[in-house]
Amino acid sequence: MDEIDDLASLFLRDIPLIDTRAPVEFNKGSLPLAINLPLMIDAEREAVGICYQQQGQAAAIRLGHELVNGELKADRLNQWIRFTQQHPDGALFCFRGGLRSEITQNWLKEQGIRYPRIRGGYKAMRRWLIEAVEKTCANTPLLLLGGKTGSAKTRVLNEGFMGNPITGSIDLEGLANHRGSAFGKRVTAQPTQISFELAVGIEMAKRYAEDPSRLILEDEGRLIGRCALPLPLQAARHHADWIQLEVPLEDRVQHSYDNYILSNLEEMLTPSADWDTAFNEFERGLLDALSRIQKRLGDTRYRALHAELTAALSSHRLGDPEPHKKWIEVLLTQYYDPMYNYQMAKRVQAPIFRGNESEVIGYLTA
Repeated sequence: MDEIDDLASLFLRDIPLIDTRAPVEFNKGSLPLAINLPLMIDAEREAVGICYQQQGQAAAIRLGHELVNGELKADRLNQWIRFTQQHPDGALFCFRGGLRSEITQNWLKEQGIRYPRIRGGYKAMRRWLIEAVEKTCANTPLLLLGGKTGSAKTRVLNEGFMGNPITGSIDLEGLANHRGSAFGKRVTAQPTQISFELAVGIEMAKRYAEDPSRLILEDEGRLIGRCALPLPLQAARHHADWIQLEVPLEDRVQHSYDNYILSNLEEMLTPSADWDTAFNEFERGLLDALSRIQKRLGDTRYRALHAELTAALSSHRLGDPEPHKKWIEVLLTQYYDPMYNYQMAKRVQAPIFRGNESEVIGYLTA
């Protein structure tokens, strides 16, 4: 089979993909399981594009073969071959399923490797996933899990079914690579908006295929960090049923401390970053996050929290991170809780269920 047009099967089976587009295209957005092994790098693509505009397709193809030849061609071909050996069930694509993927496929075929390409390429896959989000939002009842900041909503969805994700749930924060608050930035970068939307589309298609009767999401705002929810999902949230997770303040402080302090610092400790380097970056991240909400906090409250945070960081640097809990509690009770209460006051629907963590898990897994 030289071409694949069954996109549903492609996404549901998590097929590994070679994205043969140029890095500049890949970096704007691609599929979660795609790796960029381009036929042409950016400068080569630009030169061929100019040639195409000025002299036509035949001249552009000739130039492409001149630019990607000899050792350069052999190197790229070897990269594709290694990928096909590691992922014999994979496929490749370019922007529209045209020349670039066809050339890649033919060069592989010359080496005795038959590797399918996606009919319609990236453009067809993106269109299919946009439609998958629209279809799921239109046909599947949406259930939102709400609760104040620090209530461990993500943990409930990801681990509530005997340590595994609750059936029908999607971890939007995981897909956005962000913990969802001003302090939620992670060590690695967030995906681009397009990549985030594609990943959401794949997960929604999977949930719809598994069970179209419900979709469970954390009650997020429009933005998770800098990633915006797809527009159909934003619209569906406004009239969705929801349940409320009720967690004592002490537990919320502990959860926030574990995630935003201990786990964040641990993530920053990498083979290339010793403890001092990691802590300096961790410290900058917390101070930057606090500064981003300075206007909403007001000067008086901001200065008080800044002093508490600075003192906690000094203590942490000396080996005692516990003082972080003091400013976390103030931030929760004086900043996040009032915002949450304001949003809940505007909500038309009352929660269809409310309870503590075990009760909510029981309700969602019944």
